[in-house]
Amino acid sequence: MGFIPASNKPHAVCIPFPAQGHINPMPKLAKLLHYRGFHITFVNTEYNHKRLLNSRGPNSLDGSPDFRFETIPDGLPPSDADATQDIPSLCESTSKNCLVPFCNLISKLHDSSSSNVPPVTCIISDSGMTFTLKAAEEFGIPDVLFCTTSACGCLGYTQYYRLVERGLMPLKDASCLTNGYLDTTIDWIPGMKNIQLRDLPSFIIRTTNSNDFILNFCLSEFEELFKASAVILNTFDVFE
Repeated sequence: MGFIPASNKPHAVCIPFPAQGHINPMPKLAKLLHYRGFHITFVNTEYNHKRLLNSRGPNSLDGSPDFRFETIPDGLPPSDADATQDIPSLCESTSKNCLVPFCNLISKLHDSSSSNVPPVTCIISDSGMTFTLKAAEEFGIPDVLFCTTSACGCLGYTQYYRLVERGLMPLKDASCLTNGYLDTTIDWIPGMKNIQLRDLPSFIIRTTNSNDFILNFCLSEFEELFKASAVILNTFDVFE
């Protein structure tokens, strides 16, 4: 690939959901884009940035002139624990508290645009971080959502609202976990044959509470998926 002047490079801001299974695929995508000529700003939460520095060394995330790391707060109380944070708390906090600091970061990147930092031209965010759609709208740039599950997993998540509409979820009571109810055939998903209820992503499959936070978080996040400029799936043909 020939040399691309910094001022002419597309600039992608990549932000994963702050949990290991979501963070791990995003750098691989960012590196592919970087190889194709993108300037990359990779955004971790302050908590996970600290964990990475502790595990890999103080200079491990220094980056390069066109692949840089930034941080935003996740809105949760400070902690020195070296573990994935409580997922429901993390989902609630990121959805409520991360939009403003994320917008402030994009503003900072725009304000510091120079021959070394081109203006931000797109956002690539985890499908569990759809608050970024509001940021993209504010700055007039595309937002591509990255679904880190397989294509089948992503398609399964998008069916949650239909499960609720058809009265299949939430479960009537705990007996549904053991009485064969999870063997209910799901026959309406295009391209997915012989699927049972138990085969779908399990975040809401086992709840009996219609007010369950994760249930409603998943419903809202995957409804937002259809508002993205594009969707990238973390998969390959044989896997599907």
